[in-house]
Amino acid sequence: MKPSGSRDAGGETAALRTRTDALRQAAALHGADPHSLLQAALTELDAAVEALTSGGEKDAGGREGDASGSAHAERRLLHSLFQQAPVPLFLLDRDGTVRRVNSAGGEILGSGSGYATGKLFTAFVDLPARATVQTQLAAALRTGETQRLSCPLLAREGPADCTLTVRPMSTRGDAGQLIVLAELGRRPAGKAERPTGKNGKKNGKPDGQQVREMTHRLDLLTASTRILLENITYSEQVAVQQYARLLARELGAWVIVDMERDKRLLRQMVAGPDSPQAEELARVVASVDPQLGSAPLQVHEAGSSLLVAHAEDAGVLGDGPDGLPLLMLLGGTSLLCVPLSDGERTYGVLTLASAPGRGHFVMADVGLVEELGEHLALAIRIDRLFRRRTDVADALQASLLPRQVKQIPGTRIAAAHVAATTEADVGADFYDVYPARDGWGLAIGDVCGRGEDAAAVSAAARHCIRAFAHLDAGPGTVLQGTNEIMLTEDFGGRFVTAIVAHLRWLDGLLQVEIGSAGHPAPMVVSPDGRIRGLEGGGLPLGIFPDAEPSIQRLTLAPGEVLFLFTDGLTSACGPDMIYFEDRLSDELAVLAGKPPQVMVSGVQELVEEFCCSEFRDDLTMLAVQAVQPGT
Repeated sequence: MKPSGSRDAGGETAALRTRTDALRQAAALHGADPHSLLQAALTELDAAVEALTSGGEKDAGGREGDASGSAHAERRLLHSLFQQAPVPLFLLDRDGTVRRVNSAGGEILGSGSGYATGKLFTAFVDLPARATVQTQLAAALRTGETQRLSCPLLAREGPADCTLTVRPMSTRGDAGQLIVLAELGRRPAGKAERPTGKNGKKNGKPDGQQVREMTHRLDLLTASTRILLENITYSEQVAVQQYARLLARELGAWVIVDMERDKRLLRQMVAGPDSPQAEELARVVASVDPQLGSAPLQVHEAGSSLLVAHAEDAGVLGDGPDGLPLLMLLGGTSLLCVPLSDGERTYGVLTLASAPGRGHFVMADVGLVEELGEHLALAIRIDRLFRRRTDVADALQASLLPRQVKQIPGTRIAAAHVAATTEADVGADFYDVYPARDGWGLAIGDVCGRGEDAAAVSAAARHCIRAFAHLDAGPGTVLQGTNEIMLTEDFGGRFVTAIVAHLRWLDGLLQVEIGSAGHPAPMVVSPDGRIRGLEGGGLPLGIFPDAEPSIQRLTLAPGEVLFLFTDGLTSACGPDMIYFEDRLSDELAVLAGKPPQVMVSGVQELVEEFCCSEFRDDLTMLAVQAVQPGT
């Protein structure tokens, strides 16, 4: 026969369960009064705590068998009542740490009931109200009286107005705890009613809302990719600025971009809401580089993402110039940091802080922002690679084209170079004017192909021509020596077409000896408009060991111009698929008698107009006009 105490406890348990079931059913009815239900639930909770406490005291009296079982049943009942109560409940320790949250409380926060456990309760309160809530929690502990206040709780979609009832409570061995009840005043803006499952529990978002969110994410990825693809200037700074503004606008968050420079993480860009106040605030945050221990620095060092859904520590971003935490300055309550990594290298950190009035970040946001960060990192990689190649190309181009054309006594010389517009790689045209053993030398050439390798071959050919010209002024010997060097070196099968000319004054006339190695033949333009095409011929350098250049000798009378060029001039093509080669002689005849500079500039303007400034190959011109000795 069971002791009477056990029968009484069992009856009380059954009655308590009946009353709580009735309250739960009443909460589901249309027109139910939430405040009355809340007070009733509190009353039943007090009764359960009292029953548990008194049960524990009876257990101490010596009836361990059935009494301990009854106490265990009471504890299970208390846990069941707490979890299934129709109002949000939070059980807090003395320091404000969340010990337990029931299902309704987890629903308000937009997370499971176990998510908040171990976190400060104030982490789920909007920033402006945190200090007030902390004070009221302390007051409830100090006075032992129930406190009531209104404040916004951080729900999934943003702050939700709630009325909090804070009541001190204690069970045997656990003194100084607080029970907090949250009465929802309004649904957060944009929050849709969630569908109800078989158990009456809300479980997920409506299909329409899920589709809208997925569509928005895809649109955001598309817009971000378009920004990076349209960055025709290949400017890292422009890409970062446009990217940050896009994310701030589409995600409704503060966006902070920190970049690694000289092994330091430096703040580069801050973007937020579109308002004058936000612009000023962005400037303040941008003036502070990531500090030791801050979230961006931790993510950069660890190389992994960090999600702080509810920021308990407002100093997670560091402090501002006046000592106020940056996160508090921004009004943020949630933080997401991802490394800017292309899979091989990390360039910096992308940080999102929730804007005031917005919901907190969740795991689904981590995947999206990580992908956005990878896109930006790839763009930065491409920008830096392009900039490096541009610097290399500029250096190589400078080595191929003299900064200033040397003037041979008694002549006028002009040159022009136009890079290809349809190719991004550096070209390989070169020209040079230099002193030779018994006079002066001219050289013009082109290497097959484009890019750094082709430019390196072109530079090697130019310097070989100069070196051999000091040893032997004959163009044929110079080209043959250059050919031998190119065959000895491994230039990946690239070859060079070139013309080398030796000039010297003799009896008042300019004597010219020209050696050709497969290069387009030059032209002589007389002041009266006559055009004389010279012989080209010869084999390109770097193909055959016994290749002999074609040699030609001529005399330039005063006023005559020796016009040399690369095939980029003759192969320039107009919209009607006609090549400029067919017009070159006629255009030079029109410019006859002009100084070399006017002739070169005139041809350049004509060919640019002819092909609408679209050059498929580099174009180089070199013109030498005989004047008279000693001038």
